[in-house]
Amino acid sequence: MIYSGEQAPAKSAKLFGLDHLRALAITMVLFYHYRMFQHPEWLDKSMHFGWTGVDLFFVLSGYLISSQLFSKMSAGKQISFPEFFIKRFFRIIPAYLAVLAIYFLIPSFHEREALPPLWKFLTFTQNFGFDIKNFGTFSHVWSLCVEEHFYLFFPIVLITLIHFKAERKGILLLIILFVLGFAARLYSWYGYIEPHTGNDDYWVTWYKFMYYPTYNRLDGLLAGVGIAALFEFRPLVRERITRYGNAIFIVSLFVLTGAYFLCLDQSSFAASIFGYPLVAAGYGLLVIAAVSPSCFLYRNSSRFTSLIAKLSFALYLCHKGVIHLAQPLLEKAGLTSKGNAMFFVCLIVATLTAYILNKIIEAPFLSLRQKILAKRKQTQQSLVPLAHDEALHTDVKKQERSTVSS
Repeated sequence: MIYSGEQAPAKSAKLFGLDHLRALAITMVLFYHYRMFQHPEWLDKSMHFGWTGVDLFFVLSGYLISSQLFSKMSAGKQISFPEFFIKRFFRIIPAYLAVLAIYFLIPSFHEREALPPLWKFLTFTQNFGFDIKNFGTFSHVWSLCVEEHFYLFFPIVLITLIHFKAERKGILLLIILFVLGFAARLYSWYGYIEPHTGNDDYWVTWYKFMYYPTYNRLDGLLAGVGIAALFEFRPLVRERITRYGNAIFIVSLFVLTGAYFLCLDQSSFAASIFGYPLVAAGYGLLVIAAVSPSCFLYRNSSRFTSLIAKLSFALYLCHKGVIHLAQPLLEKAGLTSKGNAMFFVCLIVATLTAYILNKIIEAPFLSLRQKILAKRKQTQQSLVPLAHDEALHTDVKKQERSTVSS
């Protein structure tokens, strides 16, 4: 997941603008999810749109992951399945399994009702048919499921297009998938959600069939892929667009403002069908601004946002369980359950926990990943001279046979 702090495929320096956006995304998610606990009243009024922090992560993931693959294509290099999945595995799975083990081994870590079956977490299918009312613990991992599906199928689609020399059809495929997203949401609405309108369990049905399934939430990922393709394969267009970074930033705010008002009733027909693509468009423009050298987001670095971006995946995984455990302890220490002090201390505790998770799990496995990739590269390089010598030996043999026969 790109809240894991994956580095952008920058042409030169690190893109600080993307760190700012990762920090913004995880902050929105943390503030929004904190409302499930005892919380200050101002959170309800200010964090109505906080659920879209996940959509910002989707756009970032689509942009960064596809940029890495597109850069190989534009350089004439072969896309390596093993290398891609080694990178994804060591970036995501160790920390995920560590937190998952805590959830299953320590019941007091559960922030809500029962956990879904373990196999749903291990197969990343928790977001299909998900009953949040009865299995609400560790529910936020649904977005990781969406991204894992993207990581699995996107390189397969890309390699298939390359194999059939149909790379130019990629834009058509993006448009088709975008339209199919509308079709999927319309089908979900009329087939499953509308019949439950007015029922007490309407919200459960809406989350199960509209909000969580991967096929309804592709817009952000597709927006990121589209931006990456445009910038990688149309460098002149990129150069022109990125001259206006600050203007694009302002336009993104207008688009997101429109999305905010459209999604005031998040489970309405208009928000369900048109809200996700509009949110994706707004955050897509924000990503374009963040990677534009002319934009203030690009030019200004921050140690704080870089740190939060680095810890974002660990924070995303552990924050609910940590806050659930921390609030009662802090209340005994004298903090008011709905007070601002409780809110900020809980966030600090969650951040410190994420820092520990990063140091004892994420960092060592990322170091191991680098060693594996370096060894793999060294092995491949050592095979090149052997292949060359073999080919040369074969040519010599052919020449000898030709001389004898003549």
